[in-house]
Amino acid sequence: MSAGGYVLTINPGSTSTKVALFEGNRNIMQKNLSHSTEELDKLGKIADQYEYRLKTILDWLKEEGIELNSLKAVAGRGGLLKPIPGGTYVVSQPMIDDLTAAARGEHASNLGAPLAKGIADMVGIPSYIVDPVAVDEFEDIARISGLPELERRSLSHALNIKAVAHRVAKEEGKALKDLNLIMVHLGGGISVAPMKDGRIIDVNCANDYGPFSPERAGGVPTGALVKLAFSGKYTYEEMKKKLIGNAGLVGYLGTNDAREVEKMIDQGDEKADLVFRAMAYQIAKEIGGMATVLMGKVDYVVLTGGLSNSKRLVSMVEKMIGFIAPVKVHPGEDEMQALCEGAMRALTGEAEAKVYENEVRQG
Repeated sequence: MSAGGYVLTINPGSTSTKVALFEGNRNIMQKNLSHSTEELDKLGKIADQYEYRLKTILDWLKEEGIELNSLKAVAGRGGLLKPIPGGTYVVSQPMIDDLTAAARGEHASNLGAPLAKGIADMVGIPSYIVDPVAVDEFEDIARISGLPELERRSLSHALNIKAVAHRVAKEEGKALKDLNLIMVHLGGGISVAPMKDGRIIDVNCANDYGPFSPERAGGVPTGALVKLAFSGKYTYEEMKKKLIGNAGLVGYLGTNDAREVEKMIDQGDEKADLVFRAMAYQIAKEIGGMATVLMGKVDYVVLTGGLSNSKRLVSMVEKMIGFIAPVKVHPGEDEMQALCEGAMRALTGEAEAKVYENEVRQG
């Protein structure tokens, strides 16, 4: 393959590392590099997997005949960093130090930045991360929860939300900062985020509140939840799993696959029909609530993520919220594409790459 200034993207998961090669914004090659759990378990902490995963990526590039000097940038998935504004970030040593310390949690995505920098530094090219889950652009009023000990947190599907928002702005021939959007990521978790001036100024934390989803409980009656938690029936870990993993469609219907639920509905299953409609109902209510954050001045409601492939779900939601603003649907989620687009915005000068240690939210 001839040199063409490729962007390499890296997305580490629990038992695999996704890699892709882009020419401009066009994906020309992608691979899911699998890792055995036995091999990873021997290595201990996530940070200790660095050399193993790095070798796997370099071996893949060699097998495909990709010379490192044919790359112009490497973009890795952002991990559990300190709260920062959205954007494309240059991978710096303080960023890697925070990810290695894993103060905000152990997660495979914490390796995205170190792997990107490790490869990029071999040939002296830039390394980036793009819109990690730690993106925090809340206004102070959005942080108040009602219980002083518990601050509302900004955790969302920021990578896909921001990438799709940029695409919508391009479709409209406008700058993202000039659009008021309600971005709705519909996946295993659901994030409903009002965007103003290009910022996610509020969002339901998909693990804690908002609509229930294929596997998460969303907002539930707090008094009853506390009673259940102290009933003696469940350990702390069991309660966590009950709320995140065994809730939502899984809890009611035994599957997290919306396509299976739709088959059940088509076969006359009334419970499946009710639960599916209830999920759409809760999504629509959350969108309606977030419209108030934008004072009702909404240019578009944008549905994205895997569940937005469901015409049935989209139709139900659109019927309830169509009065707020026109609805755009960008189905699916492509993290590799989003990483590339973020890197390209920095490389072309469309957006200035940020420096992590200068942007960390204080307080």
